[in-house]
Amino acid sequence: MNKKATIYRIVIPGKHVCPYGIKSLYLLKKHGYEVEDHHLKTEEETKKYKEENGFVDTPRIFIDGKHIGNDDDLKRFLGYHVPTEDETTYKPVIAIFSVALLLSIMLNFLLAGYSLNWMIIPNFVAFAMILFAVQKLQDLEAFSTMFLGYDLLAQKYVPYAYFFPFVELFAGLLMLAGFLSIVSIPLAFFIGTVGAVSICKAVYIDKRELKCACVGGSSKVPLGFVSLFEYLMMVGMAVWMFVLII
Repeated sequence: MNKKATIYRIVIPGKHVCPYGIKSLYLLKKHGYEVEDHHLKTEEETKKYKEENGFVDTPRIFIDGKHIGNDDDLKRFLGYHVPTEDETTYKPVIAIFSVALLLSIMLNFLLAGYSLNWMIIPNFVAFAMILFAVQKLQDLEAFSTMFLGYDLLAQKYVPYAYFFPFVELFAGLLMLAGFLSIVSIPLAFFIGTVGAVSICKAVYIDKRELKCACVGGSSKVPLGFVSLFEYLMMVGMAVWMFVLII
């Protein structure tokens, strides 16, 4: 017996197609449902449908005549995890570290004739610093606000919260190019040390539960060891480069 579902979703020709409705339709078909797809083709029709049925949003999904709910409700019904608004995640950090590693490997292949050598590690750190800085620079105001919640230097000197992403980006670029080590080494060591000390105090001494601004001001990454690792990488890179040049 075929599984049957009905979906009511906004499809206004030439103006708007609800992306959540598209996702819900895809999930229903993916899970083997025969779908009766109803389009709400105008804003007036959408408003009337919501008011008549007491709904606050769309799409609306029904399975075998039973009202399931909206797109999130459908995901739960099908066994998918739906994160809550305050739920933390390490996915953004994992994504940045993964991309930084891949970039480092590809650069190494390009420069070393498709072979691997020790330069993968410093290039990985440099790429990670650059990518983290880009995330922060997407919304500098939001980043600075979250950063001020735990960074000791920023709390004493607020402009540092605005300078930090630029300094991180600049140091990462110089390290990647192997240029002006006399500038990049002290910069990386300084911001890495201040950041590491700040996180240790906030998390391990004061026992505070905070979000990390490492991937921007809208981050849901918990402040902790993973965040600390970003700063320890900078310190380690700075020390390693200093040892090489002396």
